[in-house]
Amino acid sequence: MDPDVARHRIDEVRAATAARLVSLREQFAAIVAGSEFSTADDEHDPEGSTIAFERAKISGLARDAEDELRELDAAAVRLDAGTYGRCERCGSAISDARLEALVTARRCIDCTGRR
Repeated sequence: MDPDVARHRIDEVRAATAARLVSLREQFAAIVAGSEFSTADDEHDPEGSTIAFERAKISGLARDAEDELRELDAAAVRLDAGTYGRCERCGSAISDARLEALVTARRCIDCTGRR
């Protein structure tokens, strides 16, 4: 993949991921604030999910976004080092189609299938 195209894709995906993380943190804060002064027993409410479940779900999604940001930063470092688009296992080129689908890919398809 052309380095300029790769940089643009990494930046584009990073911006979207950072925005998603901000939104998730705002949702989490709203859930916490909304339940701060409530004495409702949502653990036994058959009508929907519990506040604890919602907090856990949002927390998990936020952790995933944070992990993705770290992977995107690592991809940018590899791009600067000239190793982006090379498989970390075998050294072969990672296909442009794979990098387009997964901009943070560290391994080629063949090596990803091997454990």
